[in-house]
Amino acid sequence: MTGNAGELPVVVLISGNGSNLQALIDAAATGGPFAIRAVISNRPGVHGLERAAAAGIPTAVVDHTGFPDRDSFDAALADEIDTYAPQLVVLAGFMRSLTAAFVNRFAGRRLNIHPSLLPAFQGLHTHRRALQAGVDEHGASVHFVTGELDGGPVIAQARVPVCDGDTESVLAARVLQREHELLPQVVTWYAQGKLALRGERVWFDGAPLQAPIQC
Repeated sequence: MTGNAGELPVVVLISGNGSNLQALIDAAATGGPFAIRAVISNRPGVHGLERAAAAGIPTAVVDHTGFPDRDSFDAALADEIDTYAPQLVVLAGFMRSLTAAFVNRFAGRRLNIHPSLLPAFQGLHTHRRALQAGVDEHGASVHFVTGELDGGPVIAQARVPVCDGDTESVLAARVLQREHELLPQVVTWYAQGKLALRGERVWFDGAPLQAPIQC
């Protein structure tokens, strides 16, 4: 899938099932102003690669286990990304922290989706931690990627209630449904030229965001 002229070229990074990737594929196929040039995984054999292949999108694997250190893996990953000349790199369930050199190479051109209402519950096991904390609301955030893990400026969030009797898997499924709406929306805004990272600040429609957009 190479896309038409005028569509923003995007590379998507994944590590697993690729359900957020599928949401992006569906959005691009139904008129979204972006084209997925490639899907790259750090793990071979994951279902997300099959989703991409089924949609006619080129795939690649840069297996982190084949490198002696993070720096060499990140350099190889960045080189692979650059072969597709993307204007945006989207981390959609990509489960690797990345070095400063990688972050700087794609500064202002990387988005990540995280299953919590950042800055709450950075890192792993967000749904379990939300239940343990007894919060009333949980959700997902899309943010620009910086050198701080899950700490880049937040663009937009989607909220869900935490209900009595929720298990980790039930809450995760509720959040994931909103992720599938949130990520394509933010990528669309970026493709439309509405989003920019200036310094440490998100700008939207020509003005600095005072708080994350609630979707």
